[in-house]
Amino acid sequence: MAEGVRYILVHGSCHGAWCWRDVLPLLENAVAIDLPSHGEDTTPISKVTLDLYVDAVIAEINKHPEPVVLVGHSAAGVTIASVAERIPDRISRLIYLCAYAPKDGDALHVMRKRAKRQLVLPAVVRAKGSLSYTVDPAKAPGIFYHDCSAENVEYALAHLGPQPVLPQETPVNLGKNYEAVPRSYILGKDDHTIPPEEQEKMVADWPKGNVHRLNCGHSPFFSQPETLAKLIEEIAGE
Repeated sequence: MAEGVRYILVHGSCHGAWCWRDVLPLLENAVAIDLPSHGEDTTPISKVTLDLYVDAVIAEINKHPEPVVLVGHSAAGVTIASVAERIPDRISRLIYLCAYAPKDGDALHVMRKRAKRQLVLPAVVRAKGSLSYTVDPAKAPGIFYHDCSAENVEYALAHLGPQPVLPQETPVNLGKNYEAVPRSYILGKDDHTIPPEEQEKMVADWPKGNVHRLNCGHSPFFSQPETLAKLIEEIAGE
């Protein structure tokens, strides 16, 4: 277990801080945040950019004096990477959870299109004006929560919200600052959102000790909260 660190948990597309509810009680010194326009945050979708996501995470980091372990789920992999490029000295480790791990110049929507298996696209419902999208609630359980309890699925479906498009169309600028930050990956071996083989490709050149595999779908914060919390602590202590 890592001593003297602050865990900041960052949600993915269409989610909010609410998705970490079962992990927070198990992870000492942890906080989950709502990105702009997500959860209880009221920022208009038309105002949301990737930079605004990054600013929100940095604002939370600045509330805490201790070193930070940033955990990013799914789409938040792009956000936490961008945070590391901006303030590398404040972050002791990045942990990607079933997440997009970008390289310099990547945009999330381009990374998604690289996959031979398009698991999410059939469930995406674009909003009028195309500033955001939602996920068809009839298809979301099989994509996000197929290995979760009925109670967790009901809870999640009641909280899912729209996802601004612009942050996912914005390329990241990653350089020496990002490369200097230690990072680990938790791979979902039965992920129905980001195909496991795509996750394997993203970490193919990472040190083997920095890649951890769980027999889980896309949302282990619901399906395996105890296992996930313990693994996050173990990784932070490496």
